[in-house]
This record gives sequence, C-alpha cells and structure tokens, in this order.
Amino acid sequence: MNDNWRLAVDLHEEGHAHALSERLEATELEHDLDDSFHDRVVVTRQAAHLYCYTGTREQAERASRLIESLAAEHGWQVTMELKRWHQVEEVWEDPDKPLPETESDRAAEEQVLVEREHQEAVERGFPEFEVRVDCPTHKDALQLVEKLKGEGLSSVHRWKYVLVGALDEEAAKSLAERLREEAPAGSTVKAEGSWQAAWAERPANPFAFLGGLAG
Repeated sequence: MNDNWRLAVDLHEEGHAHALSERLEATELEHDLDDSFHDRVVVTRQAAHLYCYTGTREQAERASRLIESLAAEHGWQVTMELKRWHQVEEVWEDPDKPLPETESDRAAEEQVLVEREHQEAVERGFPEFEVRVDCPTHKDALQLVEKLKGEGLSSVHRWKYVLVGALDEEAAKSLAERLREEAPAGSTVKAEGSWQAAWAERPANPFAFLGGLAG
C-alpha cells in the first residue's frame, strides 16, 4: 500500500544539486526506480536541496542508494534524511515512529494537532480559515455578532459582513453549516481560507478584499 515518504537531499552546493536533478530526471529515476506510473518518484529542487517523494520506504531507500552512488562518482558532498508523512499530526516524522493503530491513539494525536494549530493561530495573530457571513443589513450583522459573542465566538464585524475564524478547513465547514442555521434569513455564508493566511508573506495591507461584495 502506498504511503508518503520524503528523502531530503542536501548537496551543499546549488550547482551540484542542479546537476543531480538533471541526471535523475533524465534517466535514473525513470529506469531504475520506476516500474509503473503509480510508482513514480517525484523530485523537486530548492537551491542546494533535492526532495524525493515516494510511495514506499523501499522506493525511498533505493533512491538514497542511487544518489549516494552518483555523488561518489562525481565527488559531491551529500547529506540525506528520510521522513514519513504522519497523516494525523500532518508533519514529516521519523520513519521508524509507529503510526496510530487504534481509535484512542488517533483521537489522542488529533487532539495534539488541534492544540498545535491553536497555538500557531495565537502566534500568527490570525486563524488559517474563516467563515464569512454576508447579512442582508447592517442591523442583521450586529444582531449576529451579539449572538456569536453570547456563544463565546469572537468575530470581526464590518458593516453587513461578519467574519468568524476557524482552526482548520473541517472546522470552518462545520461552523459554516451551523451559521447557515443561525444567521439572519437571506444571509450568505461561505467557508474559505483566511485572507491573512493567503497574504501572510506579502507586504502589510489593512484592506480585506471581499471578492466584489459591495452595495
């Protein structure tokens, strides 16, 4: 069964990484590592670093041996690290760390993920996702804000628009379903990635663009 494995390769010099990626893309990964389309090894490069993504540990280890051979042939200095994607915690973990097998194990790790996402949101100062409610009138929006406040939900209110933050996509969708029942009749409710999250790497901008909502 395919999983998600990542072999991180540090060649210390960008030119060596570029040369290795060309060798892998031209021949080795296609002929030595790939038996079928579903067993493809995906290679990406960032400066002096290469990342090989595979569906099995065996594939990743074969890629490691091949890269070691090429590095020795050309005299390249190389450092490699193998990681496995942890589906519950959503992080790259030690390849030998056991994955959760029981419902209680999965529940415990999901709680760890929720707590980590909450801490990250606190550190960022904004949530990763949000639910946007477009109320019919300004008065309707005020009433919704007061209702949410009574339920312990913080929100941002701008005229007839109300934004409510959520830790993740699933929480945002669940909140959106709930708000469709609670929002004033005629409201439009939409769950989406937050504007701040999408623009976190861009220069500061105080304006939240609401996709042509006006009037």
